[in-house]
Order: sequence, then structure tokens, then C-alpha cells
Amino acid sequence: MDFIPKNIQKAIEQFTKLPGIGPKTAERLVFHLLKKSEAEVAELGESILALKKAIRYCNICQHLTTEEICDICKSERRNKATVCIVEDSLDLMALEKANEYKGLYHVLHGIISPVDGIGPDELTIAELIKRAKKGGIKEMILALNPSMEGEATAAYISRYVKPLNIKITRLARGIPIGGNLEYADSQTLKRAMEGRVEY
Repeated sequence: MDFIPKNIQKAIEQFTKLPGIGPKTAERLVFHLLKKSEAEVAELGESILALKKAIRYCNICQHLTTEEICDICKSERRNKATVCIVEDSLDLMALEKANEYKGLYHVLHGIISPVDGIGPDELTIAELIKRAKKGGIKEMILALNPSMEGEATAAYISRYVKPLNIKITRLARGIPIGGNLEYADSQTLKRAMEGRVEY
């Protein structure tokens, strides 16, 4: 690509490292930024740097925050006896947008995946178990993705939490709204049957 200046090529390469950004989208973003004023581009750059410098993990739940303890853990309106375990902060945000759950969370920052070199020590499972041993938690909800890795992570956590007399539950799984039974796989149908509730 000798027809494109090297600094533009480098910017395109950097954008393609972001999730969901392919080469074409990266090109559009770079050329869009070239049309903006220097002040606007500087503001974008500064906000990204400030984001990285200011964000940390909550000392209790490991969710993203700017303080030692996040707003969810500080809230007096949350049910402190229930902890929902999620893979990452995006999952926490999805559950919060549903506006149904009113307990606390614990963010693992991944799931056990030996193929990717991720074991329990690379996650925040030790912090979760320490939190469980302190007492006060009556139920832990495993809200992990229904993959082999998610199942392995759930089994690992259960093995350490069950002896502490904490109830362990899972999110019900099944047919999504708007889905058709004829297209659902047998495992999804099995989970839907197991997770059925009274109508």
C-alpha cells in the first residue's frame, strides 16, 4: 500500500485491532478523523487516555469503577445476600439494562479455557471464594455463557462454594423470544424443559 502514507496505514492497523473492526471500517474511521479538527481528534485521544488511567476494579465485585468500591456495591437498595457471577462487565451491564436483578455481582474477567491458557488463577475466582467465606451471602447465581468453558467454570466455582452452605443457581436457558422450536437444537430444548416455570 505505497499509495497511502505510513502514518495512515499505522492508524488503520491500530483500529483493526479493536473487536468488530475490519479493514474497511478502520479505513472509514481513520479518514473520518482526518476530516475532523485537531481539537476534536485531541479530545478523543485524551478521553481514551483518561479512560485507561481512571478506570480500576471494584475491591468487592471486580466491576469497572473510578473509586475503590463501585456504586452497585455501595448501594443500600441492593440485596447483599445474593451475588450474580458474570464473565465480564458487559454481561453485568446487560443484566442491569434488563432491570430485573437487584442483588450484587462478581465479575470473573473471563472463563476457564485451558486452550487459551486461562486457568482459575487468571480469573477473580479466589476473590469470589474469599468473599463467600466472609459470610452473609445466601445465594450465588451463575450467569455464565452456556459454552463448554462456561460449564467448566461453573463446575469449578460450585466445587468450592457448595461446602459453604450457599445456594447455587443458574440462569434458566431455553428458547429466545421470537425463536422457533423447529430450529432449536436438542440441548437448547432440553434446557428449556428443565428451566420451565409455572404459567
